[in-house]
Amino acid sequence: MSFLFGKSHSFDPRKDIPSLSGRVILVTGGNNGLGKETIKQLAAHNPTKIYMGARSVKKAEEAILDIKREVPSAEILFLDIDLASFASIKRAAEIFLSTNDRLDILINNAGIFAPPPGLTKDGYEAQFGTNYMGSALLTRLLLPILTKTADTRADVRIVNISSEIYRNAPKTGILLTQVKTPLTEISTVARYGHSKLANIYFARSCAKKFPSIKSVSLHPGLVRTNIAGGMTANPVLSFIFRLFSSVASVDVPTGALNQLWASTADSAEVKNGAYYIPFFKEAKRTGIESDMDKAEELWQWTEREFKEHGF
Repeated sequence: MSFLFGKSHSFDPRKDIPSLSGRVILVTGGNNGLGKETIKQLAAHNPTKIYMGARSVKKAEEAILDIKREVPSAEILFLDIDLASFASIKRAAEIFLSTNDRLDILINNAGIFAPPPGLTKDGYEAQFGTNYMGSALLTRLLLPILTKTADTRADVRIVNISSEIYRNAPKTGILLTQVKTPLTEISTVARYGHSKLANIYFARSCAKKFPSIKSVSLHPGLVRTNIAGGMTANPVLSFIFRLFSSVASVDVPTGALNQLWASTADSAEVKNGAYYIPFFKEAKRTGIESDMDKAEELWQWTEREFKEHGF
């Protein structure tokens, strides 16, 4: 039942998030839903600045104004980024790196759910290419500054938003020989789960390869957001999802708690490489999501792909 409602929680962002003075934070998908709520709560604790990664200037500007009405002192900057485009990710990383000398918290929050079958601009299945490849490339390009920040003994975090829907991924794991096709042989929900399994693997690999940086993945719970807006190709599925969500989901402030906790809780409470379910509970490592051989296989394949694209 944790997939629907989560367990009881006691984390209150207003009083339990410590001072973030001196910290620089980047949240992708920050102009609405969980990302916007996450930025609002973090902004109330005095970070040096927060970057709101988003595709739409207009929506980002509106979101920043909304947050500033509640947190007037917040320093929130728009970062133009489209995670379905390697070129856009490269530009965004270059802009960030040219204007900052540290990055303390990276929250890979942006994602898409159940769009029509297709490929990203770089030729990957749409959900895998956006939810996994896009976030992985952004993280890879920012690893030097994350590592540099960690070298100062700062508490550096990479938080990857995954989902319990990873359980709908193919039982064999990541379909590396097929991810450059629309993957129409599996359902749109399975394609989403496929991308979310990759997010879990990525966090586990980052934790293993960069132990000075705390990298985790998490399921926020079933949250009432507009992520189902991409279901234009399947109106019946969209209706069922929205109906189910209306009676079996939590609101956005509650849904954001897991990632707020993972980003700011005392370091001793957050286990490097772990996958967390609501609320603040490490999921048992019992299935394919714990297979470190498959995680390494994905990591090596991803590195080869990035190299082919000039990264």
